[in-house]
Amino acid sequence: MKTVIDILKFYEELGAEYIKKINIKTKKEQLEEIFNSVKSCKKCELYKTRKNPVFGEGNADAKLMFVGEAPGKDEDIQGKPFVGRAGKLLNELLAEVGIDRDDIYIANCLKCRPPNNRDPNSEELSSCFFYLKQQISIIQPYVIGTLGRYSTYQLTNEKGALGTLRGKVFTFGKIKIVPLYHPAYLLRNPNAIDIFLTDLKRLKELIANA
Repeated sequence: MKTVIDILKFYEELGAEYIKKINIKTKKEQLEEIFNSVKSCKKCELYKTRKNPVFGEGNADAKLMFVGEAPGKDEDIQGKPFVGRAGKLLNELLAEVGIDRDDIYIANCLKCRPPNNRDPNSEELSSCFFYLKQQISIIQPYVIGTLGRYSTYQLTNEKGALGTLRGKVFTFGKIKIVPLYHPAYLLRNPNAIDIFLTDLKRLKELIANA
């Protein structure tokens, strides 16, 4: 299926002058612009202690997006989301249910690591939400799996225990939101892995019907 950008570029190649005046940018280019803003962001104090901003990565046309909480030590070093122990476990569990990480987009509520991996505070979450909303607006996923309580609270406005929220489907605009445990929680509580796999299978069913 051709996208709007494909159609506009087709007419531009035909020489339509009014199309040439339109600044056509791909999703990747739009995301790169936001990333450049994140690199120079000083909206909160985390820029002072980070090594690298961790913007997000993956398929810009993904039907499925995951949103975690904040980068950890490994992510801060590499500048990529979910590359530490929790990320490796996530990759294994995605593969187990047949979800290819190359097909998804993954990001965090915070783009910078809080010192000593402490929990995000309200100022940091509020400051960074602007960037997350832009990412979501560009990617336009069909479903977002929120990994952990902070991303779940931010995108659902539900403040209950994550154990009572998981398994339910909420909405953020027209996008379906499915809360899941954070992979770091699964490292500490391996008995919850089966529950997480059940939730991943539900995500797969939802995007199959998109």
